[in-house]
Amino acid sequence: MKRVIIVLAVVALLLSILPACGGGREVVNVYNWGEYIDEEVLEQFEKDTGIKVNYKTFETNEQLYSVLKQGGVSYDVIIPSDYMVSRLINEGMLEKINMDNIHNLTYIDESLIGMEYDPTGEYSVPYMTGTVGIIYNSRLITDEITSWGALFDEKYAGQILMFDNPRDAMGIALKYLGYSLNTTDKDQLMEAYDLLVEQKTFLQAYVMDQIFDKLESGEAAIGPYYAGDYIIMVKNNPDLKLVMPEEGTNRFVDAMCIPKGAKNKENAEAFINYMCGVEASLKNAIFVGYTSPNIEVEKLIELESYEREVVYPSDEILDNCEFFVNLPQDILDLYDELWIKLKK
Repeated sequence: MKRVIIVLAVVALLLSILPACGGGREVVNVYNWGEYIDEEVLEQFEKDTGIKVNYKTFETNEQLYSVLKQGGVSYDVIIPSDYMVSRLINEGMLEKINMDNIHNLTYIDESLIGMEYDPTGEYSVPYMTGTVGIIYNSRLITDEITSWGALFDEKYAGQILMFDNPRDAMGIALKYLGYSLNTTDKDQLMEAYDLLVEQKTFLQAYVMDQIFDKLESGEAAIGPYYAGDYIIMVKNNPDLKLVMPEEGTNRFVDAMCIPKGAKNKENAEAFINYMCGVEASLKNAIFVGYTSPNIEVEKLIELESYEREVVYPSDEILDNCEFFVNLPQDILDLYDELWIKLKK
């Protein structure tokens, strides 16, 4: 009987030290933008840590927010953009990150920590930063493009793409009209909405990740997109040109966060720390084409001169950029209302 008790005690001890994931392997559930990580980095993370990565993607910040709000799907690491980080903080939907576990934070550009979207720097760690520009096919459009106005020009009817989310689409219209991306003036917002209504009559499509393929293949001639992707696109289609609009544009920070109630918080912090490391940051920057917040990457990455101008824009360009910030609830409600009307 004593032997049975001892055996049972040993079994109980073994069970107590096994990973707490249904008797299986340690896991981390990651929710990120599409085409936004080098999968070899995920494989190496699994080898180095023994933590399995369950990886899924979303297309817009609003889609991410909706998934989190509805519940039922549990993620440990999410990578929203700046203004959405702020909204999630304000609504109590994020965990504070134990920064003692993020040793590689020492490599992250200090100017990107403690920004307006996360002023205490407790809820997020920068993943990538970049800008939004206009990408157009110079074989299909022979005019010199300098302004957001090209996206609202009927002469390019049927060839124009637009972001399929309210904040970016309204933001572009606002910039073209000379307003702030973050205006709370309802008259200005209605003016931007009216411009989008007019544009819709000759727009080819509202899309997100498909902008990449449609512009690269020549299926569409012009659209807004993330400047970093241009580096990949132009290699496959040399007719493509990138312009930073004269009215100014959006500069963004996408950041790693932990949703409230995450089941694998320590694994999430291990993942965040790993992504901040020099090797992982360099591989991801090469794959994605965006600006890594890791200060060592700029010294190590090999870029053509035109690529470096895109990845590390001049102060003149950056000074003409604006970050999105979270907006008051009544303005967010207005955005939702106008977007639903626009997409009908």
